[in-house]
Amino acid sequence: MGRIWFDHPAKTWEEGLPIGNGRLGAMILGGTGTERIPLNQDSIWYGGPVCRDNPDARGNLEKVRALLLAGSIPEAEELLCLAFSGTPQSQRPYQSLGDLEIVYREPEGGLLGDAGNAGGQPLKEGDGYCRELDLNRGIVTEDFCDQGRKWRKEYLSSYPHGVILIRLQAERGGVCLNARLGRRRFYDHAGKLDESTIFMDGSLGAGGVSWKAALRAWQKGGTCQVIGEHLVIRNADEAVLCLACETSFYEPEYGRALTDRLDRARRDGWQEIKRRHMEDYQALFGNVSLSLGDARGQEPVDKTLARGAAEGFDGSFAETYFQYGRYLLIASSRPGSLPANLQGIWNDSMEPCWDSKYTININTEMNYWPAESCGLSECHLPLFDHLERMWKNGRETARHMYGCRGFVAHHNTDLWGDCAPQDIYVPATYWVMGAAWLCTHIWTHYLYTGDGDFLKKMYPILEDAVLFFHDFLIPVDGKLMTCPSVSPENTYLLPDGVCGCVGVGATADNEILRDLLEDYLKASQVLDKDTETVRETRSILEKIPELQIGRFGQIMEWREDYEEREPGHRHISHLYALYPSGQITTDKTPKLAQAARVTLERRLSHGGGHTGWSCAWIVNFFARLGDGDKALENLEKLWAKSTFPNLMDNHPMGAGYVFQIDGNLGAAAAIAEMLVQSDQDRVKLLPALPGKWSKGKVKGLRVAGGAEIALSWENGKLTECTVVSPRDMDMEFQYGTETTRCALKAGNSYRVFAPEQKA
Repeated sequence: MGRIWFDHPAKTWEEGLPIGNGRLGAMILGGTGTERIPLNQDSIWYGGPVCRDNPDARGNLEKVRALLLAGSIPEAEELLCLAFSGTPQSQRPYQSLGDLEIVYREPEGGLLGDAGNAGGQPLKEGDGYCRELDLNRGIVTEDFCDQGRKWRKEYLSSYPHGVILIRLQAERGGVCLNARLGRRRFYDHAGKLDESTIFMDGSLGAGGVSWKAALRAWQKGGTCQVIGEHLVIRNADEAVLCLACETSFYEPEYGRALTDRLDRARRDGWQEIKRRHMEDYQALFGNVSLSLGDARGQEPVDKTLARGAAEGFDGSFAETYFQYGRYLLIASSRPGSLPANLQGIWNDSMEPCWDSKYTININTEMNYWPAESCGLSECHLPLFDHLERMWKNGRETARHMYGCRGFVAHHNTDLWGDCAPQDIYVPATYWVMGAAWLCTHIWTHYLYTGDGDFLKKMYPILEDAVLFFHDFLIPVDGKLMTCPSVSPENTYLLPDGVCGCVGVGATADNEILRDLLEDYLKASQVLDKDTETVRETRSILEKIPELQIGRFGQIMEWREDYEEREPGHRHISHLYALYPSGQITTDKTPKLAQAARVTLERRLSHGGGHTGWSCAWIVNFFARLGDGDKALENLEKLWAKSTFPNLMDNHPMGAGYVFQIDGNLGAAAAIAEMLVQSDQDRVKLLPALPGKWSKGKVKGLRVAGGAEIALSWENGKLTECTVVSPRDMDMEFQYGTETTRCALKAGNSYRVFAPEQKA
């Protein structure tokens, strides 16, 4: 499809069309009479950095451990709430930048405020309406006709220029508007910056970020002036509105940086900015193409979604959803920006759910699952920049709270890289694996890029994540285990019916630890390091507990085979070993793979997968199990039950739903996993192709080692596969029961499993 469109202005924020350049984003709601454009800048977080490490944690750690080992779970959890919660308990929240508000007027003579010309009438609703996001260009357009006058609006957020641009065109001098910037009550100043520019500015609490945003206009025909805090345009054939925002987080001289950015945009003009935007955007977006069959026809996206939920979704919808996920990652995570948070960058609230932070017990990691496989490796980089911000804080938290060397983080972090526990929510707060899970992305990025300089730069952070567990793990029954330990964010029932959350050596901890330690050892080998820490790590790895199968034939989630309080819980952390890890595979560990399937079936039979991101994870699980039809069944469930009209992922909250981006990005990764899977040893072709996708082709998916894959298939059978590698390597390819090895030379194209080879 390549386009997402509506035949009406947005009635709610969830019908908006998002644009973004990593730092600066907007939700395009449209409107022919009035228009509100919610704005975001990625460093608009309330409050400054603060040390929240609980000073009583270290002195109570051994007491908590003794209680847990003695089976006194409620007492241990009470002490954790008192001694291990952050002080204060909450990190900083992400906030909306504010709104651009536009009122459109009928053409009139003179300027607003002239004697005899006060007012003017608001523009009436038009006909022939279309508001569209063109995924191939990264541009939103809005077209309509009002009283015989054609209107066109174009919206883009440029990464090269760092601005949002809106071009307004109307026949016969029809562009007449009043525009202003606002942030409800949460800004300090607003008004005139110069004759064609308005601004607003403010600060975000004691020690927090200071910021300034401005809107500049230039036009063809007609007039432009500033009156009060309004930008006023009359009788123009065309006008361009240019929005910029700078903050002290990025630029100490943010006011000067703002002016420089606006001046550059004005010099270059609409056409050059648009050209550079599309050139930059398409260099990423164009890396991957996907075709899954013919579309049934073009219709507004809300109608397509409703029809698909009732009648089933065609392959064309899957194509669009996949490419939309890639678009969202490009728009919310670019080099030099912050990483995508719970809402990417699109947040309409001053007090968003879960503060729209970085939730690092699955959600942030899920945001980056498609980065490498879907040709967006550079979009992964902001995550590593943020790991560097967290590193210093996490070293202090490890020392102050646990008396350990190295680097620790819990289940949330914020703008400032805070690593102390968040909330007083036992099933999540006292989890110590946040830095460990994030650090597994270091090896993943290296595996796909082969960037030795990157690995060398990140190696000290990876080593510190490992060092924490050298000191934190305790011996239990001949193994080394985490204690205290939780399985995010699930709870169990003790034999006496009491609910418990905390324990020793939860399964997900062991799985993440195994990957972390192995990644560190592989990185050490690449960098030719054989230190005492490396040797001790090898010894520790041998003592990490193995996966266990419970009485139902499921992967055990805790060290004990407890009853679950919520057997349909949204988190399925103990299947980390199946995905995103590769510790469980259908051919190398068939018993564990069967136990993973039982785990999934039990979860789903009790209502699991009822949130968008959880459903996206389940799609990835079934893809790894080679079950394409089950993967698609759950993908369609996500579309039907966990997707807003603008195709953004939703999450239940109270009586309603809120946007989270993780489901979009996790599902994009899952679609890629259904078509191609890889690790450093092999590549699987069409490992989980559903019957409904019997014909298709994909080009540009990446595999471990960085090679690009192009596949075509008909009647569910592979017809062609070509591979181009950026470096020399040997690679094993699997298709069904067939296996072949190729010695790939850098830059050459190879055909794998060609029809004549199989004949």
